[in-house]
Amino acid sequence: MNVIKRNGQEVQFEEDKIYNAIWKANESVANENFRLSENQIKVVVEKVRNDCNRIMRAVSVEEIQDFVEEHIMEEGAYKVAKNYITYRYRHELVRKSNSTDKQILSLIEGANEEVKQENSNKNPTVVSVQRDYMAGEVSKDITNRFLLPEDIVKAHNEGLIHFHDADYYAQHMHNCDLVNLEDMLQNGTVISGTLIEKPHSFSTACNIATQIIAQVASSQYGGQSISLAHLAPFVDISRKKITAEVKAEMEMAGINANEDSISKIVERRLKKEIVKGVQTIQYQVVTLMTTNGQAPFITEFMYLNEAKNQREKDDLAMIIEETLRQRTRGIKNEQGVWITPAFPKIVYVLEEDNVNQNSKYFYLTELAAKCTAKRMVPDYISEKVMKSLKEGNCFPVMGCRSCLSAWQDENGKYKFYGRFNQGVVTINLVDVACSARDLDDFWAIFDERLELCHRALRCRHERLLGTPSDVAPILWQYGAISRLKPGEKIDKLLFNGYSTISLGYAGLWETVYKLIGKKLTDPEGTDLGLKIMQHMNDKCNEWKAAENIGYSTYGTPLESTTYKFSKCLQKRFGIIPGVTDRNYITNSYHVHVTEDINAFAKLKFESNFQALSTGGAISYIEVPNMQNNIPAVISVIQFIYNNIMYAELNTKSDYCQVCGFDGEIKIVTNDSGKLVWECPNCGNRDQRKLNVARRTCGYIGSQFWNQGRTQEIKERKLHL
Repeated sequence: MNVIKRNGQEVQFEEDKIYNAIWKANESVANENFRLSENQIKVVVEKVRNDCNRIMRAVSVEEIQDFVEEHIMEEGAYKVAKNYITYRYRHELVRKSNSTDKQILSLIEGANEEVKQENSNKNPTVVSVQRDYMAGEVSKDITNRFLLPEDIVKAHNEGLIHFHDADYYAQHMHNCDLVNLEDMLQNGTVISGTLIEKPHSFSTACNIATQIIAQVASSQYGGQSISLAHLAPFVDISRKKITAEVKAEMEMAGINANEDSISKIVERRLKKEIVKGVQTIQYQVVTLMTTNGQAPFITEFMYLNEAKNQREKDDLAMIIEETLRQRTRGIKNEQGVWITPAFPKIVYVLEEDNVNQNSKYFYLTELAAKCTAKRMVPDYISEKVMKSLKEGNCFPVMGCRSCLSAWQDENGKYKFYGRFNQGVVTINLVDVACSARDLDDFWAIFDERLELCHRALRCRHERLLGTPSDVAPILWQYGAISRLKPGEKIDKLLFNGYSTISLGYAGLWETVYKLIGKKLTDPEGTDLGLKIMQHMNDKCNEWKAAENIGYSTYGTPLESTTYKFSKCLQKRFGIIPGVTDRNYITNSYHVHVTEDINAFAKLKFESNFQALSTGGAISYIEVPNMQNNIPAVISVIQFIYNNIMYAELNTKSDYCQVCGFDGEIKIVTNDSGKLVWECPNCGNRDQRKLNVARRTCGYIGSQFWNQGRTQEIKERKLHL
């Protein structure tokens, strides 16, 4: 059994420390008649140890102290308990006077387990990540002490809500966006003070795109999406350029070649350039390191119907084909073995031209299916379903799932690229349910917590108000989002639904079960779950109408927060079977990972909730190795097209550097009760020598996870 110290370091549980703390409090009581006996102290220590063992995870120092207080009072030694509490309070005041030093020092030494497992795509041992985390600790301290109201900070710390990305809140930064790559490539941009004009070839366009991606990633804290359709026009530019070169070469060589022969040579050279350009994006994105210490969180959008004409559509198909081929192959790790990269994330749009066997571009969907079976990407958007939900539009999601609302400019033209999300605050639905005496009480508390989230979201919005475009020129001045003038404020982009701001939610499954004792998949549970979802939508619409701000309901991609919420729930309400008895709570509206349900039933069921998660949501199915059963993958893909807007298939893609095993790395429990990753072939448990990729919460993680998320991954049942 392990303990998480206040500085985040994980150490072994030591009974002697508990005994000594109680003994000191006991000795501080002047009247011996009010003290604990030696035997009573041992009883308290024993009870505390049992409490910690029941939790089945590493406990925090604060939790242990709560147990100590409780059991001292059970023994009737109230004066001892009072002195213990007073001692604890005094030390808490000392810590608050300088709240960041120890966390930062433990982070630098690589001993802060909670920070190390906070982001599954950051390696906390490298200095760039440590620098980002150090800045984040300072930012969180400033945010908690000066920038946010006390009740919002308290609610966040107690797990009633989660104020996302507090480590970036002190700066005037937004969450995620759809980069207007078309504008930047066609009309030029500026990168680090250097004018970048319209490129004259596809490969140059790809190179510029990677520079834009890196700059954008360093100017915000969330994900970004680009469309491959914005690169497609440069294929024909290269075609014409190569054609002129080939004709000149033929003329110099005195060869009188016909147009057909020239065309064949041109297309062969063009395909080589497409390979080169796609490879540039693939490798530069993986190897680039942004200022926040990780590869850019970038999504590539593949949508054939974005092309403006047939020639451009065929050229886009070539880009998509090459991207899928390279992604299926993967990237080489330090041992030269092909593995699954986390980024770029790929979203492939299913449409009439590619979804059926007789469709012109069905070969692309077959490639996508093979890539999914091998590398977990792409994810799939149904053009048909998305258009039915988004006023006839199909467009990219941002990062892992955040989705814009439909928005029209003054000419009635829909616009999506160059728009963004201001930030997220998530409500812990399970805490609302556990706090309520009955259903009527639930709705009353629910409204109180939603208003708390509303005020927290307003803090996010108001933090961005007054931001000058100069803070991130690549975003606000040079086309990624806008073309504002130097010194101009971004305020007009924060209203009228141009940008969104997200009310996140978590734990719908446990909430319904706590309230009525039914699973979300039971008819009564489904009905209640949909009512809860609709209520959040109604509140967002109410706020939007009153304030002209684009509030939306967002299926939060919990990563480390799932563990935080579960620990807070256990602390406040104890262990409630089916509700708080695990070290994670369920993401958004998802069916619980332990539930027996087949893939098609799960996707169809969750589509009802996805329609009400207007600000973003994604559903998944857990599948075994499908590399030898591509027709089954295609069947799922075709089902997605007809039934749900946005979904993905979770496969396994691991490698052991010690023995070369390339199957599924397993999760086991070590001697101290901690979940660890182990190669089933050689028993290797050294994370530095394991390449593990798992879908964490909409995107792929490759730097391992905290104990809560690890338990959730371990307990996932197959749906196919």
